[in-house]
Amino acid sequence: MFQQVLPLGLMRNPSHRNTGWWRDFPIFEPKHVLLRLPDMRPCRFLLVFAVLLSGSAFLHGQDAPSPDAPPVGIAAPADDASQDAPITTLKVSANLVSIFFTVRDKHNALIPDLTRSDCAVYENRQLQTIKNFETETNLPLTLGILLDTSGSQMNVLPLEQQAGSAFLKDILTPKDEAFLISFDVNVNLLSDYTSNARDLERAMNKAQINTAGGGGSVGVPGIGQGPVPTIGAPKGTLLYDAVYLASHDKLSSETGRKALIILTDGEDQGSQEKLSGAIEAAQRANAIVYVILIADRGFYGGMGGFGYSGDSVMRKLASETGGRVIDVGNNGKKLQAAFDQIDQELRTQYLVSYTPEDKKLDGSYRTVQIQCGKDLRVQSRKGYYAVAQN
Repeated sequence: MFQQVLPLGLMRNPSHRNTGWWRDFPIFEPKHVLLRLPDMRPCRFLLVFAVLLSGSAFLHGQDAPSPDAPPVGIAAPADDASQDAPITTLKVSANLVSIFFTVRDKHNALIPDLTRSDCAVYENRQLQTIKNFETETNLPLTLGILLDTSGSQMNVLPLEQQAGSAFLKDILTPKDEAFLISFDVNVNLLSDYTSNARDLERAMNKAQINTAGGGGSVGVPGIGQGPVPTIGAPKGTLLYDAVYLASHDKLSSETGRKALIILTDGEDQGSQEKLSGAIEAAQRANAIVYVILIADRGFYGGMGGFGYSGDSVMRKLASETGGRVIDVGNNGKKLQAAFDQIDQELRTQYLVSYTPEDKKLDGSYRTVQIQCGKDLRVQSRKGYYAVAQN
């Protein structure tokens, strides 16, 4: 029987869930947490059993939903007075959909001072009643940086490392955290959650171009241990797999403002996940995806790089999650400017929350549109999945 062991590096908080393709393979050296129970004599059994029950109740008490949690069904907490009530009780459930967004005017300038009366929210084209409307500048930020280290990025990787390190120094505060992933023929966690920009810089500077001889055939499948398995397809750039894993395994259990910043040329080769699966994972994690499109187009055949096609799929990935694509070519100054733009957007966000008129938690996808005036452009995710919280 397989026994799962969680690497210590993946444990950010007690509610963290390490699921998906990473779970079976340690990322770091095996520093495992061992739980040992003392020998229990019969006369102590009842006491130990009572302690275990009280501990279980305490742990479950920590799972109270956050007001800024992803848009899922949230079960209303039971009233303390109900503990002495009869077994037959009335259970009430409510949906709370929370969406972060930014607004720009016709000159593309960010608008920081809107109020609830300035905006309207539509779900599946039906007007919704706004419950909360806040300007979010101080809410903790959780960032995932995804660094393309495939062969096509050989000439631009130093630019990515320099600009990415400077960005993290500027944006991270002590209450924020970030992790760093590289992807090529493998998907590797270079740095787990930390608020230390220097640690992230050191990890980023260790990133290297990896082609594994063009085949990615070495290593044990799984993040940090070799390529994610693929069948009948060449393995070169596991971009979609990296987005899926970062969203599903790292961000889905976090609350608050969450964003993925991907530095890539947008080309995927050999991922097990499709683009649609990567988008869905990011949407379910309530993560905004920014793509800094940094491409050495000469790598794709010269003469303007006519073999290059990564920009269109990246625009779909970003727009569906409330982010956007910033095309910097291979220009270092444009790359730095792109990071500055993302920094400003993440510091000029709004959070709108509402209870949907359609209260069914049937797993269906609901489109969401936010409008804040005729001449204002809203940047937000396109919808959410109506699923109940576990």
